[in-house]
Amino acid sequence: MNGFDRRTVLKGAAALTACVALPARAFAQAFSISEQHRAILAVAKAQVERNRARLWRTDIAGIADFALPSSLPRFHFADLEKGEVRSFLVAHGRGSDPEHDGFLKLFSNVPDSLATSRGAFVTYEWYKGKYGTSIRLGGVDTDNSNALERAIVLHPAWYANPDMLEKWGKLGRSDGCFAMAEADFNEALWHLSGGRLIYADRLGLG
Repeated sequence: MNGFDRRTVLKGAAALTACVALPARAFAQAFSISEQHRAILAVAKAQVERNRARLWRTDIAGIADFALPSSLPRFHFADLEKGEVRSFLVAHGRGSDPEHDGFLKLFSNVPDSLATSRGAFVTYEWYKGKYGTSIRLGGVDTDNSNALERAIVLHPAWYANPDMLEKWGKLGRSDGCFAMAEADFNEALWHLSGGRLIYADRLGLG
Protein backbone atom coordinates (compact mmCIF):
# COMPACT_ATOMS: atom_id res chain seq x y z
CA MET A 1 0.00 0.00 0.00
CA ASN A 2 2.82 2.38 0.91
CA GLY A 3 4.62 1.51 -2.34
CA PHE A 4 1.50 2.30 -4.34
CA ASP A 5 1.11 5.65 -2.57
CA ARG A 6 4.75 6.49 -3.20
CA ARG A 7 4.47 5.63 -6.90
CA THR A 8 1.30 7.72 -7.14
CA VAL A 9 3.01 10.70 -5.52
CA LEU A 10 6.02 10.35 -7.82
CA LYS A 11 3.79 10.18 -10.88
CA GLY A 12 1.93 13.27 -9.74
CA ALA A 13 5.16 15.15 -9.16
CA ALA A 14 6.46 14.17 -12.59
CA ALA A 15 3.25 15.28 -14.25
CA LEU A 16 3.39 18.59 -12.39
CA THR A 17 6.99 19.11 -13.47
CA ALA A 18 6.04 18.42 -17.08
CA CYS A 19 3.19 20.91 -16.87
CA VAL A 20 5.41 23.60 -15.40
CA ALA A 21 7.92 23.01 -18.17
CA LEU A 22 5.34 23.62 -20.87
CA PRO A 23 5.17 27.12 -22.38
CA ALA A 24 2.62 29.37 -20.70
CA ARG A 25 0.79 29.90 -23.98
CA ALA A 26 -0.25 26.24 -23.98
CA PHE A 27 -2.69 27.08 -21.17
CA ALA A 28 -3.85 30.44 -22.44
CA GLN A 29 -7.57 30.72 -23.09
CA ALA A 30 -8.82 32.62 -26.11
CA PHE A 31 -10.31 35.97 -25.05
CA SER A 32 -13.89 36.33 -26.19
CA ILE A 33 -15.88 39.54 -25.85
CA SER A 34 -19.66 39.29 -25.61
CA GLU A 35 -21.87 40.55 -28.42
CA GLN A 36 -23.34 43.13 -26.04
CA HIS A 37 -19.92 44.53 -25.17
CA ARG A 38 -18.93 44.51 -28.82
CA ALA A 39 -22.03 46.57 -29.65
CA ILE A 40 -21.38 48.99 -26.77
CA LEU A 41 -17.80 49.55 -27.88
CA ALA A 42 -18.97 50.14 -31.46
CA VAL A 43 -21.46 52.79 -30.34
CA ALA A 44 -18.83 54.40 -28.12
CA LYS A 45 -16.29 54.53 -30.94
CA ALA A 46 -18.79 56.02 -33.39
CA GLN A 47 -19.95 58.70 -30.97
CA VAL A 48 -16.41 59.61 -29.92
CA GLU A 49 -15.46 60.02 -33.56
CA ARG A 50 -18.54 62.14 -34.22
CA ASN A 51 -17.69 64.44 -31.33
CA ARG A 52 -13.91 64.19 -31.27
CA ALA A 53 -13.37 67.93 -31.77
CA ARG A 54 -15.36 68.67 -28.59
CA LEU A 55 -13.60 66.12 -26.37
CA TRP A 56 -10.44 66.48 -24.32
CA ARG A 57 -10.09 62.75 -23.68
CA THR A 58 -11.17 59.88 -25.92
CA ASP A 59 -9.95 56.83 -24.01
CA ILE A 60 -13.21 56.01 -22.20
CA ALA A 61 -16.82 56.88 -23.00
CA GLY A 62 -20.02 56.37 -21.05
CA ILE A 63 -22.93 54.73 -22.88
CA ALA A 64 -26.36 54.83 -21.19
CA ASP A 65 -28.79 52.34 -22.72
CA PHE A 66 -32.22 53.47 -21.56
CA ALA A 67 -33.97 50.67 -23.43
CA LEU A 68 -33.24 48.62 -20.31
CA PRO A 69 -35.13 49.04 -17.02
CA SER A 70 -33.48 50.75 -14.06
CA SER A 71 -33.13 47.39 -12.32
CA LEU A 72 -30.34 46.36 -14.72
CA PRO A 73 -26.80 47.74 -15.13
CA ARG A 74 -27.30 49.97 -18.18
CA PHE A 75 -24.63 52.66 -17.79
CA HIS A 76 -21.61 51.23 -19.57
CA PHE A 77 -18.07 52.54 -19.26
CA ALA A 78 -16.48 51.62 -22.58
CA ASP A 79 -12.68 51.58 -22.52
CA LEU A 80 -11.77 52.05 -26.17
CA GLU A 81 -8.06 51.53 -25.56
CA LYS A 82 -8.41 48.20 -23.74
CA GLY A 83 -11.57 47.02 -25.49
CA GLU A 84 -13.30 46.46 -22.16
CA VAL A 85 -16.73 47.37 -20.77
CA ARG A 86 -17.86 47.83 -17.16
CA SER A 87 -21.54 48.34 -16.38
CA PHE A 88 -23.33 50.15 -13.55
CA LEU A 89 -26.81 51.04 -12.37
CA VAL A 90 -28.13 54.48 -13.31
CA ALA A 91 -31.43 56.22 -12.62
CA HIS A 92 -33.51 58.15 -15.16
CA GLY A 93 -35.67 61.23 -14.72
CA ARG A 94 -39.12 61.22 -13.14
CA GLY A 95 -40.50 63.04 -16.17
CA SER A 96 -39.39 60.13 -18.34
CA ASP A 97 -41.20 57.58 -16.17
CA PRO A 98 -44.43 59.13 -14.79
CA GLU A 99 -45.79 55.74 -13.71
CA HIS A 100 -42.56 54.97 -11.87
CA ASP A 101 -42.43 51.40 -13.10
CA GLY A 102 -38.68 51.45 -13.78
CA PHE A 103 -38.90 51.94 -17.55
CA LEU A 104 -38.02 55.14 -19.40
CA LYS A 105 -40.94 56.14 -21.65
CA LEU A 106 -39.78 59.40 -23.18
CA PHE A 107 -36.89 61.83 -23.48
CA SER A 108 -37.16 65.59 -23.20
CA ASN A 109 -34.91 68.63 -23.56
CA VAL A 110 -37.52 71.00 -22.12
CA PRO A 111 -36.66 72.90 -18.91
CA ASP A 112 -38.67 71.74 -15.88
CA SER A 113 -39.69 68.53 -17.64
CA LEU A 114 -37.69 66.51 -15.08
CA ALA A 115 -36.99 64.09 -17.93
CA THR A 116 -33.83 62.45 -19.18
CA SER A 117 -32.39 63.79 -22.44
CA ARG A 118 -30.94 61.72 -25.25
CA GLY A 119 -27.80 62.49 -27.21
CA ALA A 120 -24.11 63.18 -26.61
CA PHE A 121 -22.85 64.99 -23.52
CA VAL A 122 -19.38 66.27 -22.68
CA THR A 123 -18.27 65.96 -19.06
CA TYR A 124 -17.05 69.24 -17.58
CA GLU A 125 -15.63 70.07 -14.14
CA TRP A 126 -16.79 68.53 -10.89
CA TYR A 127 -18.34 70.55 -8.09
CA LYS A 128 -20.04 70.13 -4.71
CA GLY A 129 -23.81 70.08 -5.01
CA LYS A 130 -26.96 68.73 -3.38
CA TYR A 131 -25.71 65.17 -3.67
CA GLY A 132 -22.07 65.92 -2.92
CA THR A 133 -19.40 65.76 -5.61
CA SER A 134 -21.06 65.88 -9.03
CA ILE A 135 -19.94 66.32 -12.66
CA ARG A 136 -21.38 69.04 -14.88
CA LEU A 137 -22.51 68.00 -18.35
CA GLY A 138 -22.85 69.91 -21.58
CA GLY A 139 -25.29 68.67 -24.21
CA VAL A 140 -24.02 68.89 -27.78
CA ASP A 141 -27.08 67.67 -29.71
CA THR A 142 -30.42 69.35 -30.39
CA ASP A 143 -32.10 66.80 -28.10
CA ASN A 144 -29.99 67.76 -25.08
CA SER A 145 -28.81 71.32 -25.81
CA ASN A 146 -30.41 72.63 -22.58
CA ALA A 147 -28.40 70.33 -20.30
CA LEU A 148 -26.45 73.16 -18.64
CA GLU A 149 -29.54 75.34 -18.27
CA ARG A 150 -31.45 72.43 -16.77
CA ALA A 151 -28.51 71.52 -14.48
CA ILE A 152 -28.42 67.98 -15.88
CA VAL A 153 -25.38 66.44 -14.19
CA LEU A 154 -23.83 63.12 -13.22
CA HIS A 155 -24.09 62.57 -9.46
CA PRO A 156 -24.36 59.92 -6.74
CA ALA A 157 -27.71 59.33 -5.03
CA TRP A 158 -29.10 57.08 -2.34
CA TYR A 159 -32.08 56.24 -4.56
CA ALA A 160 -29.74 54.68 -7.12
CA ASN A 161 -28.18 52.28 -4.62
CA PRO A 162 -28.62 48.50 -5.14
CA ASP A 163 -30.68 48.13 -1.95
CA MET A 164 -33.49 49.94 -3.76
CA LEU A 165 -33.78 46.89 -6.02
CA GLU A 166 -34.11 44.56 -3.05
CA LYS A 167 -36.95 46.66 -1.65
CA TRP A 168 -38.75 47.93 -4.76
CA GLY A 169 -37.34 46.05 -7.76
CA LYS A 170 -36.33 49.36 -9.39
CA LEU A 171 -34.31 52.48 -8.68
CA GLY A 172 -35.73 55.82 -7.66
CA ARG A 173 -35.97 58.65 -10.19
CA SER A 174 -33.87 61.77 -10.68
CA ASP A 175 -34.90 65.19 -11.96
CA GLY A 176 -33.37 64.27 -15.32
CA CYS A 177 -29.80 63.71 -14.12
CA PHE A 178 -27.65 60.60 -14.47
CA ALA A 179 -27.76 59.34 -10.86
CA MET A 180 -25.42 56.50 -9.90
CA ALA A 181 -25.09 54.36 -6.79
CA GLU A 182 -23.08 56.17 -4.13
CA ALA A 183 -20.46 53.41 -3.95
CA ASP A 184 -19.97 53.46 -7.73
CA PHE A 185 -19.67 57.19 -8.29
CA ASN A 186 -15.90 57.33 -7.75
CA GLU A 187 -15.63 55.22 -10.90
CA ALA A 188 -17.23 58.10 -12.81
CA LEU A 189 -14.93 60.66 -11.19
CA TRP A 190 -11.90 58.63 -12.21
CA HIS A 191 -12.96 57.44 -15.62
CA LEU A 192 -15.59 59.78 -17.10
CA SER A 193 -14.78 63.28 -15.88
CA GLY A 194 -12.55 65.81 -17.58
CA GLY A 195 -13.83 66.23 -21.13
CA ARG A 196 -15.00 62.73 -21.95
CA LEU A 197 -18.18 61.65 -23.72
CA ILE A 198 -21.44 60.29 -22.37
CA TYR A 199 -23.99 59.13 -24.91
CA ALA A 200 -27.57 58.32 -23.94
CA ASP A 201 -30.40 56.82 -25.97
CA ARG A 202 -32.80 53.91 -26.07
CA LEU A 203 -30.22 51.65 -27.71
CA GLY A 204 -31.46 48.13 -27.01
CA LEU A 205 -28.00 46.59 -26.81
CA GLY A 206 -29.14 43.76 -24.56
